[in-house]
Amino acid sequence: MALKGGPARAPLLPPLGAPGKLDAVVSEIARLTASAGTRIDIAWEAALAGRAAILGLGSAGRTSANGSCRLMESLEGDVALNLPRDDDLALVAALTSDPSAEERPWEAAADLARSIPAAEFVSRARLLGLAASRPSERAPGHSYTQARRGPARTADAGGRWTVVDLSSLWAGPVTARVLAEAGASIVKVEDPARPDAARQRPEFYSWIHPVDETSTHVSFESASGRRDLRELLETADVVIESSRPRALEQMGLAPEQLRFPAGQIWLSITAHGRCGPPREWTGFGDDTAVAGGMYCLDADGRAEFCGDAIADPVTGLVGALAVLRCRAAGGGHHIDISLSGATAWVSGGGTPAGHPSLQGIALERSGDSWVVRHGDRVEPVAAGPPTLEWICSTRRT
Repeated sequence: MALKGGPARAPLLPPLGAPGKLDAVVSEIARLTASAGTRIDIAWEAALAGRAAILGLGSAGRTSANGSCRLMESLEGDVALNLPRDDDLALVAALTSDPSAEERPWEAAADLARSIPAAEFVSRARLLGLAASRPSERAPGHSYTQARRGPARTADAGGRWTVVDLSSLWAGPVTARVLAEAGASIVKVEDPARPDAARQRPEFYSWIHPVDETSTHVSFESASGRRDLRELLETADVVIESSRPRALEQMGLAPEQLRFPAGQIWLSITAHGRCGPPREWTGFGDDTAVAGGMYCLDADGRAEFCGDAIADPVTGLVGALAVLRCRAAGGGHHIDISLSGATAWVSGGGTPAGHPSLQGIALERSGDSWVVRHGDRVEPVAAGPPTLEWICSTRRT
């Protein structure tokens, strides 16, 4: 709650069903891994809030904790626009047809949003490859889908298993870390021309990644690099990737273009899904969380951000559970999980919890922090997770 609400205002409630869903996810991960020999316990509170604590991020109301995403009013409802890269900021002039947008991108974007309906704003942004969404546009459904990719393993292969991780930033690496704790060898693959942006914050990168992962550099643009990558992908037990589908298709390295061993599991993480128009949509942790209903409402019913890029760690944990379930059943599936879809499942979609006062909850100042009062129960609002250690494993002897 400390990451919700404005900097000087009372914190807001997250969707009330989310903690129960996350409890269920980590409990099943613990059960599945314990039966396989190494129990993994995850503190999802630390997994979701740890980056903010590490990087010193705080609440900013209708601006995301990391400052790259903003909620803005349109003619019909709110829109979320995320501009985390310099190239995104440069595209605002094309989005708004405003020559002055180069000097004032956020003001120009807000001016446009106020002049057109939310759906039109989001459509225009997505055509340019910008990350935009409307609150709760993603209906809640399954947390992920999967399709048969090939034959399952006839028996557990035992020993170490290999995960080739093509993903970056946060969601995919969370999944890879969980699998590493479960006994997998992680091969982190990066193009030297486009390294994982998370490396820009070493303290965050080392917090989320396994210490013993193998880092491999492959040029995706060269024929030899693609041959090397093909060999890695066609021999892996698990593949994790988070690119838009056409990126691998254009290189001839999409899952349907490759051979694969029996039992291979392919996990595709996208912003909004692999089918239809959404397969081309860009998205990051804050805008996709808004799309999935993971946001807060203030006293006036206005949307505010919930947590820090919360769709990323949520999707990473659900993705890890999906892979572990599939592996326990022999593998041989392609798993499709999206940031907005996983978040919609966790949040329950629809309208988030209203202002705390509407739930019979009182928020009171206690020095420099806040306490929550509900009947006879009083608890402090934690400024951050109790510990940054979000995952631990215990091997059965």
